Amino acid sequence: MEDKLNQLKSIVLQCKKCRLSSKRHKVVFGEGNPNAKIMFIGEGPGEDEDKTGRPFVGKAGQLLTKMIEAIGLKREEVYIANIVKCRPPNNRVPYDDEAINCIPYLRKQVALIRPKIIVCLGATAARHIIDKNIRITKDRGIWVKKGEFLIMPTYHPSALLRDPSKKKEAWEDFKKIREELQRLNA
Repeated sequence: MEDKLNQLKSIVLQCKKCRLSSKRHKVVFGEGNPNAKIMFIGEGPGEDEDKTGRPFVGKAGQLLTKMIEAIGLKREEVYIANIVKCRPPNNRVPYDDEAINCIPYLRKQVALIRPKIIVCLGATAARHIIDKNIRITKDRGIWVKKGEFLIMPTYHPSALLRDPSKKKEAWEDFKKIREELQRLNA
């Protein structure tokens, strides 16, 4: 299965399906445990991610790592990816056509990894994975069952950096994630 992920990655590294490919430094495919029970999906790479080719390595990524550790996991135990694999200019929200071109890659990643839990980090991920009308402030922390996956939307770590008052709600969401993981491991 790791071979299949690497094959997919080699395809994604060559992708030129949308305008984002023309300005990227590096494709940010995703990383983590290919057998992860939990997958975190964000919006798209930022500047630090574009430079390194790794997801969630900037300030928001450092916060995400702390959040993962707070529920008793190591970053290496989970899988982290994004809706789009290339950085949108000025960290803008990916346009729908950009996301539509990239989502088949994400779906293949999910199909290969087969996590039990998917956590949508922020509204963009939640709208493309759960429902286009989702409201992150209203719908965060609520489990959604889609096929074999349990999916939860929560705040993107960058939103927590901009508005620390949301950290309490995000922690409540992560406690629910921890409880579900414990149930799955029982």
